[in-house]
Amino acid sequence: MTARLPRTTVGSVQRSRAVPGVVFGTGAFLIWGLFPAYFGLLAFANPAEVVAQRILWTLVLVLIVLAITGQLGGLRGIAPRTWRMAAVAIAALSINWGVYVYGVTSGHVVECALGYFINPLVTVAFGVLIFRERLARAQWAALGLGAVAVAVLTVDYGRPPLIALALACSFATYGLVKKVIPLDALHGIAAEGLVAAPFALAFVIVFAMTGRSEFASGITHSGLMISTGPVTLLPLLLFAVAAQRVPLSTMGLLQYLTPALQMAWGVAVAHEPMPASRWAGFALIWAALAIFTADALVRGRRRVRTAQPAPARSADRRGAGQ
Repeated sequence: MTARLPRTTVGSVQRSRAVPGVVFGTGAFLIWGLFPAYFGLLAFANPAEVVAQRILWTLVLVLIVLAITGQLGGLRGIAPRTWRMAAVAIAALSINWGVYVYGVTSGHVVECALGYFINPLVTVAFGVLIFRERLARAQWAALGLGAVAVAVLTVDYGRPPLIALALACSFATYGLVKKVIPLDALHGIAAEGLVAAPFALAFVIVFAMTGRSEFASGITHSGLMISTGPVTLLPLLLFAVAAQRVPLSTMGLLQYLTPALQMAWGVAVAHEPMPASRWAGFALIWAALAIFTADALVRGRRRVRTAQPAPARSADRRGAGQ
């Protein structure tokens, strides 16, 4: 006689597989959406120094975590091809970090937000073209609205949005590598940091020798630089886990959360211009998110129902009652 799992157990299994990836991705993008508030505090430093310090302190923190959890030895077994993939990932991420810090500290928070509006389109393109992911009709509709919104915002800006394009392409490339690299979240971030550490350390030394370093200029500045480690590591961990569990098309649409928050910060706090055309683009983005979220909920419920066992046959029920 074959035992059957109760329906509640089946539902729990499905939720444990389907929900966490989306939760991790949402958490990462929400934290990144609040980054203008944090990196605005680092306007005293050169963006290159900030990126170098982020790499080093993030590496220090992740190595400590690996050591505490007894996973540090796992770095020794990483294959050469995987190290090369980590190098591509950290190169793309370093470009993204540098451009972003420059954009925030130079008063271009809205353009940074535009970059993350464009980024999901690039990510979805990777998912469809490289991984052959298929989109549902509602997802295509949401993506179409997103494309219209990006077009409206780009025209409104009035010039080629170089900051936005650099952010979009660099982070989409990072997401692509994280999708295929055969490392878990912690080891992946550690590998990326180890590859970049010599270059980051060289930047720090050069800045110190030329008198341009802000790291040792005061306790506040030093503390802010050191804090780039935990502030960077948490969303990266969330993103790395989500990237391996969630389709790129889903990740691409979830990423609209980040620019929505960043644009809100740029307008409400930094008081950057927000004409009616930008509000129109903002509304289109949220309409796309609403369509995508509704579709994801409907399809998620269908998957749970499909996984549930069929009702017992009437003969089985009669036998059980005898």
